[in-house]
Amino acid sequence: MHAKDILIDGYDRIREEVHAAVDGLGPDELAARPGAGSNSIAWLVWHLTRVQDDHLADAFGHDQVWTAQEWEKRFGLDLPRHDTGYGHDAGQVARVRVSDAGLLTGYHDAVHAQSLTALRALTAADLERVVDERWDPPVTLGVRLVSVLSDDLQHVGQAAYVRGLLQSAAA
Repeated sequence: MHAKDILIDGYDRIREEVHAAVDGLGPDELAARPGAGSNSIAWLVWHLTRVQDDHLADAFGHDQVWTAQEWEKRFGLDLPRHDTGYGHDAGQVARVRVSDAGLLTGYHDAVHAQSLTALRALTAADLERVVDERWDPPVTLGVRLVSVLSDDLQHVGQAAYVRGLLQSAAA
């Protein structure tokens, strides 16, 4: 198995878990927050997808799906166009409301498709290419891909946990 195959499997798992956390939920459930300072399922999935879109587009030299396919217009969020959610406070988290689960999964699926296209073309040498020199040591493509994978899996796990809390409260 090649490194790119492991990465593809990891990113496929993110997509599966996004659908499991979101499918079948309505707007109020997607916006529900377990506590005043916590994140909603909508925010968590939007944020993890924005990070994947932003970071992989930058690393591979692609346009972001968010803007290129006009997802920012479909979402209509009261946030800056290139916002990824990093550092959001409770008020900004509350602004990420969606009309239905299909909007979140649709955007995620579009980002996932672009990510897979890039991942399938990877070579071993590509993984060693430096994509961010602002860090010490500089960040390689391989490190960036694993970092996004890790971050996304953590956030989708949080979304699944919030869904579980909502289902327990409703039972």
